[in-house]
Amino acid sequence: MQRVILSLVLLAVATLAQASSPDSVLAHGARDGAAPAWAIAVTTPAGWTRDCCTYAQAIGVDAVLYQGEWSGKPQRVMVLNVWPRKLATLDAEVQADRTHFLQADPAARVTGIAVHPRDMPCAATVYEGTDHVDDVVVFCDPGQASGIRLSWSMSFDHDDPSRRALLDAFMQVVVATHYQRYLPASAHAG
Repeated sequence: MQRVILSLVLLAVATLAQASSPDSVLAHGARDGAAPAWAIAVTTPAGWTRDCCTYAQAIGVDAVLYQGEWSGKPQRVMVLNVWPRKLATLDAEVQADRTHFLQADPAARVTGIAVHPRDMPCAATVYEGTDHVDDVVVFCDPGQASGIRLSWSMSFDHDDPSRRALLDAFMQVVVATHYQRYLPASAHAG
């Protein structure tokens, strides 16, 4: 019995250590006009694979997180996109996305959901498409000085039995997302 309790305590300590470990950079980008070089750091949920440079580049995004082997299908993949800010407000970004989605699927159901990241405003939307594939999209604004906006998105089958767990992992990533100015390694040496 003591071994079981000791094992549970060690597991709890390991889990706490993993949960409180510092964020690590998942993706970064070079200066783009007025936008300084940027980096996005996240804490990745256990069991998810981080990729910025293989599959993410192949599909034209900044980073992806996925479980198991890469399938090439969009379902169950967390996607990070970062771009120079163009629209005036975060609300304008969300409205533009909703308009675009509803033009493609006018009968889709659109629901805003609350999200509370630790250091930047974000707005989340769930799209329930008539194709029986749902999408959750979160737009975030790291601030005027960053010169960028970013989004996290993930698709999943409407009747996916893991829907709740997928949404929980997704929101864990969104809430833990952290913007920072990026300094390439060569800048640290000089």
